[in-house]
This record gives sequence, structure tokens and C-alpha cells, in this order.
Amino acid sequence: MTSSTDPAGLHPDAPNPGRLPIPVDPPTMLRSPAFAQAMIAPAGRTLYVGGQNGIDGSGTLLDGLRAQTEQALRNVLTVLDAAGTDADHVVKLTIFLAAGEDPTEGYAAAASVWGAHRTAVTVVAVTPARPGVLVEIDAIATIPE
Repeated sequence: MTSSTDPAGLHPDAPNPGRLPIPVDPPTMLRSPAFAQAMIAPAGRTLYVGGQNGIDGSGTLLDGLRAQTEQALRNVLTVLDAAGTDADHVVKLTIFLAAGEDPTEGYAAAASVWGAHRTAVTVVAVTPARPGVLVEIDAIATIPE
């Protein structure tokens, strides 16, 4: 449960002896009862951002690959910020692209949101888990001390 005094969406009220991963759920994003948006691995100060797609904070799935890619990356950036890090600290993005979609459109969209931040990237063609979802992006980042 997110504390009302914690604007980043961290879960400070959850029991944590200092060695368990800490969930991150930014308050401006739709909250899942089953999954966290990201997890901080405290020992290594590593953040694992769960798959983000083209759904905005109101729960609306945007139309088209470009719009969904831009929103998915904005969601990743929101989670990074909530966890105290940013795109400069991302070491890996995995982009799950609906089979048959042209990745060039997604790359152009990514450049408009992600900018010049360089990271390792893997693109995987998949059958979407939800109808209409054309892209899902997860990330691994470090959290500066």
C-alpha cells in the first residue's frame, strides 16, 4: 500500500529488513493490485521497471505504434523519476513489439521521447498479451547514491 506521505510511490510502510526488493508505484500512474510498476533491488541499487505500454494515466490505450511507443517511454521515465533515477542511468531496454509492426516507426517515436540517451536495447517480436497493445517496454537502471 502506498503511503500518502510518499509522493514517489515507494512502499515505506511495507515490512522490509533492508534486503528485500522495494516496489515503486508512481501516484500519477494506474496502480495494479497484482504488480508493481518497478522494483528496487536495494543491495545493488538496481531498478527493474516492469513492462510499460501505451496506456496513459487515465487508463486509455493510445492508437498506433508511434503514440503507444511514446507513451510507453513516458511511463518508463515516470517510473525512473519516482525511483530517484533517470534515463542516463538506464543500462538496458527491452522492447516487445507486436509481430508484423515496423520497428522503424517505433525507433522514430523513441527518439522523440528518449532523446540522445544511449543504452543497450533488445527488440523482440511477440503476440500481444492484450488486444490493441502494439508495444511494451521494460528497463533496467541503476539508482545513484
